Amino acid sequence: MARESVVIIDYGSGNLRSAAKAFERVRDDEGLELEVKVSAKPEDLKKATRIVLPGQGAFGDCLQGLTGIKGMREALQENVIKKAKPFLGICVGMQLMATRGMEHGIHAGLDWIPGEAVPMKPANDSLKIPHMGWNELVIPSPSSAQDNRHFVLRSANNGTHYYFVHSFMFKCEYDHHILGMTDYGGLVNAVVGKDNMVGVQFHPEKSQQDGLRLISDFLQWKP
Repeated sequence: MARESVVIIDYGSGNLRSAAKAFERVRDDEGLELEVKVSAKPEDLKKATRIVLPGQGAFGDCLQGLTGIKGMREALQENVIKKAKPFLGICVGMQLMATRGMEHGIHAGLDWIPGEAVPMKPANDSLKIPHMGWNELVIPSPSSAQDNRHFVLRSANNGTHYYFVHSFMFKCEYDHHILGMTDYGGLVNAVVGKDNMVGVQFHPEKSQQDGLRLISDFLQWKP
């Protein structure tokens, strides 16, 4: 039995095989004792040491898919909030951490990090929506002389490129939950976090070596 296990939640949204392959590659490249499991079973979250929530599509549809699995929302609350297991939300999986989403109506989110998933409105009218392709990470300036970047971003720098595909963005209520941004006709939150939870708007599984390094750092993170 592997000492560490990652469960990637299957609720009918997201490129699950691509995400699983990225985690498996990091495991194999680094010789980690790690089980990578794609699962739609709430009971598997109990056995997991780390949890990943992917997602693509509309906020409301993803939320419906997640809550449509009997016991899944309760299992997430138990394992991520109560037991504080390291959690990674990817793309819409990140946005679901918000208080609510504003896509095709108002939908209550998981409410783990105060904020809203709102439409992107680039200041430059020539920029197309969705925001699709490679873009640079902008890490907020530290409030003191000490670098305060998050552990999951320890291998990233200003200018590190990740792959984005999204039309909505996570607007945080509090700035201290913003760990990284990108510029697309204005700053857009690209990484958010609180306690044992981190969310990325981009797709690390599609971001080549920089994405694999972020996954590696998530697997080593001990919040």
